[in-house]
Amino acid sequence: MHVALPHPDRNTNNGRRPRMAAGVGLAMFVFAAWASAANLAEAQSWPRFRGPNGAGQSDATTIPVKWSEADYNWVVDLEGSGHSSPVVWGDRLVITTGDTQTATRRISCRSTLDGKELWGKSFKTQPHRLHRKNSYASSTPALDGQRAYFTWATPAEYVVVALDLDTGAEAWRVDLGGYQSAHGYGSSPIVYDDMVIVTKDHNGSSFLLALDRRTGDEVWKSPRGGGGKAAYSVPCIYTAPSGETAVICHSTEHGISGLNPRNGEVLWSASDVFVKRCVNSPVVAAGLVFGTAGQGGNGDAVVAVRPGSEGRSAEVAYEVRKSAPYVITPVAYQDMLFVWHDAGVVTCLGPADGKVHWRERVGGAYSGSPVRVGEFIYCISESGTVVVLKAAKEFELVAENELGERSYATPAIADGRMYLRTETRLFSLGGE
Repeated sequence: MHVALPHPDRNTNNGRRPRMAAGVGLAMFVFAAWASAANLAEAQSWPRFRGPNGAGQSDATTIPVKWSEADYNWVVDLEGSGHSSPVVWGDRLVITTGDTQTATRRISCRSTLDGKELWGKSFKTQPHRLHRKNSYASSTPALDGQRAYFTWATPAEYVVVALDLDTGAEAWRVDLGGYQSAHGYGSSPIVYDDMVIVTKDHNGSSFLLALDRRTGDEVWKSPRGGGGKAAYSVPCIYTAPSGETAVICHSTEHGISGLNPRNGEVLWSASDVFVKRCVNSPVVAAGLVFGTAGQGGNGDAVVAVRPGSEGRSAEVAYEVRKSAPYVITPVAYQDMLFVWHDAGVVTCLGPADGKVHWRERVGGAYSGSPVRVGEFIYCISESGTVVVLKAAKEFELVAENELGERSYATPAIADGRMYLRTETRLFSLGGE
């Protein structure tokens, strides 16, 4: 069923916090109403890289599997280019771009109704060396309905900035020091409860950091050592059967680990599982956490880790070495996990035991990750082809759709529409 979000001009605040009224009872009522509206908006939004909890999941029924140029709601040209993915909250979409010559970073907030820019902010940075598949806009922002949280890094600075989602006004800015990597920066922030969580896994002193999303003040900092390979994975949250939560991250030096989201303490870790670079992001399925590492366009292995709990240490449940991805994050559906290799080989396996249902070549080269929409899997190739597969235990190539330009991004789905990004263009598709 398609459910439209309330329009922001109709006394709803569109998921953003209203002013608190005087009086405890009324204040509690207003807060409860805001929380309800915010939860509804978040459920229908795509607030971070790969959507809620980085899972890449949508139950939308209004996205076509095959389309032509006439089917787009709108298409807009972006100012600059980049590889980041769109994020959406209510009727607002946020996207980043960069200038390939000057390294100026730009964040743009656009209306989901027609793609028109509502506000844009530019930040001057110094040009520096990047991997050929990186860009000055590879980090995807995170949203909480009130603000957009945007990060970038150079050898001289690592900046986290909070911008008002209504106006683009800067609320706060934090510089975490230089970022050392021959490949450049590529991770993204997440919002969890009242915190913005970022990773700084680079070739120097590394850490995970939680900032108060209202003020930018440090809540906790978890040291990660240093001198190892830079990692670009974006954290997610694992919730144990007991209800205990953990911030999940992975890197070469620390393997896959779970941290206490309140203080950054390491709850459990499956270390020494990676020897190569971690570029893709962890994902949770069937009570396990999955991650991979690799180099040179090839993954080493998909590692499935059983999280530690109640005094039990984390352990490796199994590994899948054939056609393991390097950059691309897997996506789950029911009792299936779809593992998309960078060179266009897709594997469907059972996440609980690693049993392979099928492994087929779809062709192309990929840097963006797949998302599951209803009973279909969508993934954009670097050449700009959107490949659509049936999310089933038998392989079925459903459609291939051309965007007409290179893409390194992952689709976003919110309020029944899909948003696709190429290097310099943004597309809206679907809906009722």
